[in-house]
Amino acid sequence: MSKSSMLQISDQFDHFQIREHIAKGGMSDIYRAYDLLSGQEVVLKIPDRMSIGDPAQFERFQRELEVMRTLSHPAIQQGLASGNYNNTPYLVTGLIDGESMRDLIHRATPMRPEDSINLIRKIADGLAHCHDHGIIHRDLKPENILITQEGQPIIIDFGLALTKGAHRVTYANFSSAAGTPDYMAPEQIEGHRGDQRTDIYALGIMMFELLTGRTPFSGDNNMAVMAQHLKGAIPRLDKELKGIVSPQLAAFVVRCLQRNPKERYSDMHTLLAELDDLESIDISILERAAGPGSEAPFWRSPVFIAVGSAFALLIAIIILALILQHFK
Repeated sequence: MSKSSMLQISDQFDHFQIREHIAKGGMSDIYRAYDLLSGQEVVLKIPDRMSIGDPAQFERFQRELEVMRTLSHPAIQQGLASGNYNNTPYLVTGLIDGESMRDLIHRATPMRPEDSINLIRKIADGLAHCHDHGIIHRDLKPENILITQEGQPIIIDFGLALTKGAHRVTYANFSSAAGTPDYMAPEQIEGHRGDQRTDIYALGIMMFELLTGRTPFSGDNNMAVMAQHLKGAIPRLDKELKGIVSPQLAAFVVRCLQRNPKERYSDMHTLLAELDDLESIDISILERAAGPGSEAPFWRSPVFIAVGSAFALLIAIIILALILQHFK
């Protein structure tokens, strides 16, 4: 929805009365609303105007609701219902009283290592619950985590989650370039679906950001940032924050940020065990992190991927033109 077409305070949408426009997500507007049937305050997620009419948008909401109803954990947002009003799909979730992790980062970083570990551990515990149920979030970033006043992180926005047996869904008006690439794992940049180690990579990025106030890879544009994910040196926090971040914690972050998923923690439970016994972490990975062979081969470069994709599209167009010409 454009600003002029956004719902206003006191507007009624289906059986909900709008109380506040909370945020604008990648493809949706998010509102605090009053449910006239239940008498509860809830959160309404409604697609923006560009997404209305996209069949995949409704499937996205249905999948997100299914995921949240499957899960039951203090770190997972509660899904209440989904519906369709005036040909517009919507999702209803529980209202969370707190701030986004993005706001916390702006307000309170760099954080002390013990505080960062405590927060990341709670998020990891929620993700372990997701993974145990065959659900991979795949869009972890501070904007998708809310922190309650009691300090409990709650993971939200499962619209891009991968579930058991899920088929690939293409969303109109969506591309990785439309959002921030700061938390994308190399395999996502390469176009793969990812697995639980993809969430582990994003978790490592967020740990780095809590400790430093910035993400480990940067650039002048999205392509430059993606190139850093694929071939940039992984920063060593024990050197950047000497005397503050221990080699063991630095090794934990480096393990999460390995380009090859096989070299990361194999699952979230293994990661949690390491986080709970930090002093026993093998720090030899710190010396290997920026050593020979760490740079990704040229065919993993975003430029190469983009050119290859454009070439494949051109070939597909030529083939389609030839087929149409044949049937004229």
